[in-house]
Amino acid sequence: MRIGIITGASSGMGREMVHAIDREYALDELWVVARREDRLRELGESCSTPVRPVPLDLGREESIDALASMLEQEKPQVEILVNAAGYGLFGAFTEMDRKAQTGIVDVNARALTAVCYVVLPYMDRGGKIVNFGSNSSWQPVPYINVYAASKAYVLSFSRGLGRELKPRGIHVMCVCPGWIKTDFFDTAVHDDTIRYYDRFYTAEQVVKQAMKDLRKNKTISILGLPVRLQVMMVKHLPVKLVMDIWCRQQGKP
Repeated sequence: MRIGIITGASSGMGREMVHAIDREYALDELWVVARREDRLRELGESCSTPVRPVPLDLGREESIDALASMLEQEKPQVEILVNAAGYGLFGAFTEMDRKAQTGIVDVNARALTAVCYVVLPYMDRGGKIVNFGSNSSWQPVPYINVYAASKAYVLSFSRGLGRELKPRGIHVMCVCPGWIKTDFFDTAVHDDTIRYYDRFYTAEQVVKQAMKDLRKNKTISILGLPVRLQVMMVKHLPVKLVMDIWCRQQGKP
């Protein structure tokens, strides 16, 4: 059985990736993973590929074990894995809930790593892994600190993993979008700590670019010339200056 696995599939980028893979891949099933089972079941109504809802909270270790058990029982051939599950919080580190912030690390970094680990035994040559990073993967971002640090991990991990898997013919790509208007903001924003947003893209635009880049076997996918230029500048400017500019934009010292 040839399948695709998409985490964070109930909304935003994950949901758009489900539809993109449904259009471009000839698979026997799509395993869609997220906490909200009702949202996952709705995907089955809009996809031509059979959809298997896998309602799991990837922030919990037992959910990773449950996914590993499913794979062991079914022994599918995983053609593509998309790690789109994640969340963030905007605010000062010391003023936000500790467990909520460590939860960001659990989902964005630990769970992504664990999902790759349990899925890779079922991937063959030609398989693809798409991990969702962020434009904040490239530099420290005060007041989005833990989220940015978790996404820096995703970028570094994806690059290193891609190199390790090259002899196996498995390709890894990290998607690093700028501001995207999705349900992410419903969780992340709880005050006006972050007040400056230079531009927004849609999830559809990001995923369209990601699929185009995936067909070209690119290792990084970035949508939009302004975001590309920003990444280029960040690579060459001192980190302190980058943070100074960001803080001035947000009206912070």
